[in-house]
Amino acid sequence: MAHQRLAGKRALVSAAAQGIGRASALAMADEGAQVFATDVNADALAELEHPGIETFEMDVRDADAVAEGVARSKPDVLFNCAGYVHAGSILDASDDEWDFAFDLNVRSMMRMMKAALPGMLERGGGSIINMSSACSSVIGAPNRFIYGTTKAAVIGMTKSVAVDYITQGIRCNCICPGTVESPSWHDRVRELGESLGSYEAALEQFVSRQPMGRVAKAEEIAALVVYLAGDESAFTTGQAHVIDGGWSG
Repeated sequence: MAHQRLAGKRALVSAAAQGIGRASALAMADEGAQVFATDVNADALAELEHPGIETFEMDVRDADAVAEGVARSKPDVLFNCAGYVHAGSILDASDDEWDFAFDLNVRSMMRMMKAALPGMLERGGGSIINMSSACSSVIGAPNRFIYGTTKAAVIGMTKSVAVDYITQGIRCNCICPGTVESPSWHDRVRELGESLGSYEAALEQFVSRQPMGRVAKAEEIAALVVYLAGDESAFTTGQAHVIDGGWSG
């Protein structure tokens, strides 16, 4: 049963059509928030029907679209969830992949925060939650050079925003998950399976590095999002919250 822990709060979520973004939008709505769920995938987003959730298409790489989305939602809670996982080592990385990853995984969060912060400051507070990863400055992962670099940048950006606005009612934290089951993760498993010879072999490789013997459920990450969005975490800011099933431990 929901306890309305987020009653009265307005939450803006990017990449809400699937995975962690979708699970978090649903979880926050169940806890009483008015959720504005956005994504570039309009078809998938249209399937997100739930009381307390309003959906609209938004490209976090488009500054005008971000400004319009923030003006529409007037968020007390901002969850920056959009991102992309590039595979490969430094020798595999192209300039185009590097630029795309930093624009989507890092700069888009800067755009969102710059757009949302003035309203939060005017209203006297807010909670910003950025999606980082255990694959970052926390731990290295094989063949995740570009991705891990961008997610390390998210941790640094989060800490900088937190310290700059700590006295003005703004909290900024990031979440560092391990491997999480989602449609995009299954796509990566299938891609790896093509080189290993089978989907099952790729799945075993992903799961074998998890001390718990399984990957996370999106709902498990969403529970942390709800906590960071609400007043229960009022004394928490500037932190990289690792939720990786012991992978980095």
